[in-house]
Amino acid sequence: MRIRTLPAATALAALFSSAVLTAAPASADTTRPIAVSDADDTVVDGVHQRLYFSDRYQSKIVVTDYSGKAVATLTGLPEVRDLELSPDSGTLYAAVYGADKIVAIDTVTLTQTAEYPTGDKTIPSRLAFADGKLWFGYGDQWDSGLGSVDLAAETPTVTLDLAAGHDFASPPELYASPANPGTLLALDSHISSAPIVVYDISSGAPVIRVSAEKGGFYKDAALTPDGQNVVVAGPGNRALTEYRLSDLKQVRSYPVPDEPETVSVAPDGTVAATVLDTDDLGDTYVFAGGSGKPASVRNLSPKWMPWFGHSMNWSADGRKLFVLTGSSEFTQFHAIDEPRKYVGALKVDAPATAPRAKSLTVKGSLTAALALPAGTPLAVTRTDMESPNGKSLGTKRLGTGGKFSFTDTPPAGSKVTYTVRYAGDATHTSATASDTVNVSRATPTLTLNNNGKVYSYARKVAFTAHLGTTYKNRTVEIWADPFGADKPKKRVKTGKVNSKGNLSVTLAMTRDTAVSVVFKGDARYAPKSVKSTAYARVKVSTALSKYYKTGKIGSTTYRYFHKNTNVISTTTMSYYKGRKQRLEIQVYYQGKWYDGATEYFKLGTNGKSAVSLGHSGKSGVRARVRSSYVNSASGDTVNSTTHGSWKYFMFTS
Repeated sequence: MRIRTLPAATALAALFSSAVLTAAPASADTTRPIAVSDADDTVVDGVHQRLYFSDRYQSKIVVTDYSGKAVATLTGLPEVRDLELSPDSGTLYAAVYGADKIVAIDTVTLTQTAEYPTGDKTIPSRLAFADGKLWFGYGDQWDSGLGSVDLAAETPTVTLDLAAGHDFASPPELYASPANPGTLLALDSHISSAPIVVYDISSGAPVIRVSAEKGGFYKDAALTPDGQNVVVAGPGNRALTEYRLSDLKQVRSYPVPDEPETVSVAPDGTVAATVLDTDDLGDTYVFAGGSGKPASVRNLSPKWMPWFGHSMNWSADGRKLFVLTGSSEFTQFHAIDEPRKYVGALKVDAPATAPRAKSLTVKGSLTAALALPAGTPLAVTRTDMESPNGKSLGTKRLGTGGKFSFTDTPPAGSKVTYTVRYAGDATHTSATASDTVNVSRATPTLTLNNNGKVYSYARKVAFTAHLGTTYKNRTVEIWADPFGADKPKKRVKTGKVNSKGNLSVTLAMTRDTAVSVVFKGDARYAPKSVKSTAYARVKVSTALSKYYKTGKIGSTTYRYFHKNTNVISTTTMSYYKGRKQRLEIQVYYQGKWYDGATEYFKLGTNGKSAVSLGHSGKSGVRARVRSSYVNSASGDTVNSTTHGSWKYFMFTS
């Protein structure tokens, strides 16, 4: 089998710093998280439509369906490494590195049915099924070897030291195909000379048929469907190399731009590979046209990270390609539905801004590793306020060099989105991309009366919004936001303006209030809002008690108190939590009023405050008193400063 784990982060959408948007391929590909931290090997079971992933760090095998959805987790397999499926797909074999054994698992019940101890400290890690035997690579570094389990024997037996004279520098990576019986391929991957050894196993005992040193440390390998050739991936070469097993001569190579990491060959011979991708140009390559044509490239992992383990496989019918990407912290499963098709990179670039009803130009490109011909049809749709579900602008044609452009005159303003779709063909996937233009709109006239006006408490005031010329929308909203945290902003009216462009609402002014009118815009006129702040006084009155009569001095009414009677002043004011009234006394002397005392007194919850003003002790003293609400100083800011009327009184004997 092979060796690799997972690459870079999740295949999330790329971020773009400009207005140009690039479409992801339009397909039914599946991407989902998978609970695998380090996939040492991946095996596909076409009979049961399942995949098996060995996770050596978590000592488990994760079983999923073809969409990556978990079916089961098989635990208790210390440092499990290579996996191998029997030819009838009835048994899964696993090399349990940390327990010196190979186990057999029933693929229907997913339970262990047998185990084959390989010997103390043999640490088996590689498996291949060939000619009725399960072959395995074992050991560590130069203490490595080739062994087998004779499954056809009445009592399966384990045999070690079958390398036939080759001194392995690491456990051999093993490959075999029922299409080429009697042949077992062993790669000595962890030494720079990189020997490839082809064994003849037709007699039951391995005999070296041919061997050669090819150089480099192999990362992965896969046999061709006829079992006659092997395709290897390794560092140092920007290509996959295919060798003929009969003489280990190079047959062909598959060029890639970076070091190849994993390789898999489909039943029809299509070669797929992943590469290191340090420049983030694409990590998955499929050679649908063989080595003579460029590969279809996908970038499943936008971040570069090293690959480990055999983490890529074709489905049994060769229609899907399964790839793991990510890291030990976050692994993603990808099922590619059209792996042989070339992925088109579709880009659309529209102006960032444009005036309404003026012609603009949209540009773009559609490129692929296998270039598309000029004249390729592209469907264009414009989505705007007038056509929220999109309006077809017909078919545009791809020009030379994969570029295209077209003009349009947007009838509506605001955000206008141009979407370009390529339907795909027999060799290319479909693609969709879009870009948005902020198209200008006229600014409407919108006014609201009563800004800055002050009204008496509870006065009913008509607020009238006036909307000037618009296109289609003649509806406005009127909102009232009373001062104070206890009263939320509230929409008080919504409606169409009348023939004069007006809409009114009447409010009782018990608090200072910010009134706003909102026009949400239409296809030709931009949204707009305006605000008026109107102010409300409090309701305040002052009453005197314990006087013995009333009378007038000039035109002013006085309350008369005996000189030794205390004057009681009672204030009644609009209540608000924590509110205080300001009580002010003045004394009349030689034709002028002089300030006496000023003090704040807290209102009761009934809005009343009674204060004893004392007495003069002598006759002839004239005074006056009033209560006021002073914004902020009275304990709140929900009303405008309001002074009550003066109450006049005089002491007599």
